Amino acid sequence: MISKDVYSRITEEIIKKMEQATDFKLPWYKTKDSTLISPVNAKTGNNYKGINILSLWMSGMSEGYTRGIWATYKQWSELGAQVRKGEKGSLIAFYKVLDVVGKGQAESDEQAESKSATIKHRMYAQMSYVFNADQVDGYTPPPEPSFNPDTRIAEVEKFFASLGATIEHGSNKAFYSPSLDRINMPYFGAFKNSESYYSVLAHEVTHWTGHTSRCKRDFSGRFGSSSYAAEELVAELGAAFLCSLLKITNEPRQDHANYIADWITILKKDTKAIFTASSKAQEAVDWLEKQSAINLSNNQKAA
Repeated sequence: MISKDVYSRITEEIIKKMEQATDFKLPWYKTKDSTLISPVNAKTGNNYKGINILSLWMSGMSEGYTRGIWATYKQWSELGAQVRKGEKGSLIAFYKVLDVVGKGQAESDEQAESKSATIKHRMYAQMSYVFNADQVDGYTPPPEPSFNPDTRIAEVEKFFASLGATIEHGSNKAFYSPSLDRINMPYFGAFKNSESYYSVLAHEVTHWTGHTSRCKRDFSGRFGSSSYAAEELVAELGAAFLCSLLKITNEPRQDHANYIADWITILKKDTKAIFTASSKAQEAVDWLEKQSAINLSNNQKAA
């Protein structure tokens, strides 16, 4: 089925990048010469979300693209731009809703059309290809917004302060305590700069969203003994997504190096795992943005 091909192809690419990672720099961390810009669709203005963020980040870093602006071949044409001959598209996933007759409810076409048949809605992953703005001619990107670094950090501080999370400082490491529903952080001065502090805090607030009073995240049934590693993967992705929207650098944490092997194992066993993790991470970021009442995205509708 096409859906399985989508899952396996994207998962294989992510596993490859994870296995090649050095200095704990996974596919969702910026490299020396690249910036993780939250990808946006050139035609609709909507932000790409979930698994498509990872897929486009990987393509952008591999090819050295300088912009986070993407669109399909048709969309570029509608914008008056032309994808250059020989350019290779980047894979994204989108979901199509299909109506399926409930099991045991209909055994023939006539029964399926009857009002008594139970119709279920199921989502199937489909794949499409998009091209970066660096791959086309005839397109003038919108001007980059200018901002004062101090003003940006002030906005980041405002965002985290508006969440209502209980944050205590003074511990020797950063962690979220589910039993106390509390985030513990080292003092601000223990970090090399403000972006480093806030990128770690982004990881912990993603954990914080998993509480039963918020996003109610529980992987014990899906991933069993690997549920803790799965939650850590969600927090890693959530921090990366959030930092890209806050326009701050998400830096690797050496204390998470031990999880890399576990994550690769999970992804190899279950090709849908990275889709689940990125979906849950996106859900967490959407919840945080709604809770803060600060619109970080260009548009809440996913591309």
